[in-house]
Amino acid sequence: MKTKFKFTPLLVLVAALGFTVTSCQKSAEIATDTQEQGILSGAVAVVPSTTILAASTPDSIYAVGACSSKHTRTAVDEAALLGAISTYLTSNYDGYTFIKAFSTTSVSTSTLDSYVVAITYNGKPVVVKFDATGTFVKVLELREGKDLGKKGGHHAGGCYENRDGKHRDSLAITALPAAITAYYATNYPQDTIKNAWTVKNGNIIVISKNVSYYGTAFTAAGVFVKRGALPSHSGKGTSIDAASLPAVVTTYLTTTYPNYVFDKAYSHTDKAGVLKGYLVIIDANLTKYAVLFDASGNFVKVKTII
Repeated sequence: MKTKFKFTPLLVLVAALGFTVTSCQKSAEIATDTQEQGILSGAVAVVPSTTILAASTPDSIYAVGACSSKHTRTAVDEAALLGAISTYLTSNYDGYTFIKAFSTTSVSTSTLDSYVVAITYNGKPVVVKFDATGTFVKVLELREGKDLGKKGGHHAGGCYENRDGKHRDSLAITALPAAITAYYATNYPQDTIKNAWTVKNGNIIVISKNVSYYGTAFTAAGVFVKRGALPSHSGKGTSIDAASLPAVVTTYLTTTYPNYVFDKAYSHTDKAGVLKGYLVIIDANLTKYAVLFDASGNFVKVKTII
């Protein structure tokens, strides 16, 4: 019979505050169900699901692949994080709140090989993995406890239900609140609105273009929250689907943002029609990213939208 561990918000909080040196194989925060190990090797509980869905039944949010069974983990205080890690988080998640962090060390060689840092950004948990030097590796996939062991890791009505590809968060431009269209008409009349999405807290994200691309966030009532330029190449932008992206782009996204959801992509060409590169907008654990690639599909830079 399948055994299911029940994690309460209190247990998660105690674990978050109290772990020091812990075996990733035997930790109370690790999913140990044998059926789940292939998908969730080293899934570590991060925060209660109520962090995202205030009305949901309390559950835990897990970071998948945070630590393998062949490693131990050691708590790291925020002040003790490597400078490269702190710089990366500040640059990519401005205004983030630290939850917890740990280093992982190989049991066989006693070599420290990675750092994992859990934060909240715009009210949503984000867990980022770095190598031993503090260089960014990837954004870890998050799942609710009720989705442990499920292929794809999504559950209807749950935090990450958009992973089924139905794009429930898409918002038609014609359905934007009048306050938002009025805001653009007054403040950014040269912008062309390209896409819009709603997020779990009710905020609305709008992508627009005026030479460069911009991401602008509003409340559900249409009140301006913030705006930022997205990375892009100069020239003409043409909307393309996921299948039109080079394989190297897809591979990078799959590796760096496991189980991400494709939202939108644009190819950029100059006046002579020469391809300059691609801009891809994705959703990873409810946080949206704009990822820029060159014409060969090599990663250039990323911008966290919200």
